[in-house]
Amino acid sequence: MLKIEKFILSGVLLLTQLSVWGQNNTASPYTRFGFGEIADRSFGAGRAMGGVGIGLRSPEQINPMNPASYSCMDSLTFIFDFGASMKASSFKDQSNQYNHLSGNLEYIALQFPITRWLAMSAGLLPYSFVGYKFGEVSTIGDETYQNTYSGTGGLNDLYGGLSIDIWKKRLAVGANFGFLFGNINHSQYLAFSSNDNSSSSPYMNQRVRQMKVRDMKMDFGLQYTHPLSATESLIFGLTYSPSNQLGVKTYDTIEKLSVTSSGTSVIESSTDTIQGLRYDLPNSFGVGLSYMKIDKLLLAADFLYEDWSNASFMGEKTFQNRTRFAIGAQYEPNARTKNYFNRIRYRAGFHYGDSYIRVNQSEENGNKGYGYKEYGASLGLGLPLVDNRSIVNVSFEYVKVKPEHVSMIDEQYFRVTVNYTFNERWFFKFKLD
Repeated sequence: MLKIEKFILSGVLLLTQLSVWGQNNTASPYTRFGFGEIADRSFGAGRAMGGVGIGLRSPEQINPMNPASYSCMDSLTFIFDFGASMKASSFKDQSNQYNHLSGNLEYIALQFPITRWLAMSAGLLPYSFVGYKFGEVSTIGDETYQNTYSGTGGLNDLYGGLSIDIWKKRLAVGANFGFLFGNINHSQYLAFSSNDNSSSSPYMNQRVRQMKVRDMKMDFGLQYTHPLSATESLIFGLTYSPSNQLGVKTYDTIEKLSVTSSGTSVIESSTDTIQGLRYDLPNSFGVGLSYMKIDKLLLAADFLYEDWSNASFMGEKTFQNRTRFAIGAQYEPNARTKNYFNRIRYRAGFHYGDSYIRVNQSEENGNKGYGYKEYGASLGLGLPLVDNRSIVNVSFEYVKVKPEHVSMIDEQYFRVTVNYTFNERWFFKFKLD
C-alpha cells in the first residue's frame, strides 16, 4: 500500500507541473540562432555537480547522459524520476538591462531491469529551448517604424534506451534511441505609423518562419568500472552521438496587417514551403571519469566535444565547434546514522564551455563572427526520504554568459532545479511460511 501511495503522490506532483511544460525556459536573444540554447541533460546529483554524468554509475538514479549506466541498477528495483526548474535571468548591453523569470517541467524518465545483466530506461527530455523578444524604434522623415524580433519553441527528445553488462559487472555498453521533435518559430514584426495628423491608418508587416522537426536521434555509451577496494572504485565513461541530417519542414508566412482602434485585421497573407534546406546535428564525443567511495564520497569530471562546424543549418555551415568541461563532488557524512543531516548528500560543481553559434558575421571579422563563453557554479542537496531509497534533489546554479565582443549582450542567470526520484523494490517477491 505504501508503494501505491507513493506512486499516486508522484503522479499528482507530475500533473501539477504539466501546465508549465509548454513555457519557454529561456529569454536569451542568442536563441534566435541555430536550434536555440542546448539543454542540460544531467539529472539529480549530476545537475548539482556541474552537469557531469558521462562517468557516473549509480544504482539509485537515472543517468541518460551515458546509456551504459542503466545496467548498474538492482534487478528488483523500479525508478521513476522527474524534475522542474525556475530561472531568473538578467540581460545587459551597453545601455539597457532586462530581467526575466521563467519556469518549466524539464524531464520525465523511468528505469527498470529486464534481467540481471540488462536494463531499460525511457523518458522525455529537452534538447533545446528557444525564447526571446527584442527590437528597436526608428524614425525616417514623417514615418516611425518599430522592428521587433521574437521566437518561441524548442526541440524534445523522446527516448528509449538499453544497457547490457558484458563482462563481470565491470564493462557495460548502452544505447538510446530517440525521436527528436518540436517546432521553432521565429517572427519579425515591422510596424509603421505616421508622425503627422493624417488620417492614414498604421499598418504592420509580419513574417513568421517555422521549422517543424521530426526525426530519429541515437546516443551510444560505454562504462568500465575498476575496483580499488571493497568500497572504492574508478569509473571510466565514453559517449558518442553520430551526426544526423534531420527531417525538417520549413514554412515562411508573410502577412500585412491593418491596425485600427477596433483591432487588427489581415489585409494580405501568403505562406510558402521552403524546399531543399539542410539541417544537421553534429558528431558528439564525451569522456568522463569518476571516483566513488560507497556511501561517502563521489568525485567526477566530464569533457564534451561537438563538431558543429561541419553541421549545416538552413543549408549553410555557420556554426563553430562546441566544448564543455565540468567537475563535481558529492559528500555524504554517514549514510547509516539516524541523524538526518548526516544522511544528506552535499554537492558542488563547476563547468566551463563555449557556444556553437556565431553572430555578427561580417567582412570586418573575416565572416567568422563572435560567440560567447559560459561559466557556471552549482551547489545542491540530496534529501533522502523516510525509506532512505527515494530522494529529493535540489540544485542551485549560477551561470555567466560572457560574449566575445563588447557590442553583444551580457547574460547571467540563477536557476533552481528540484527533482524527485522514486526508487522502490517493485519486483521483490515475498514468501509466506
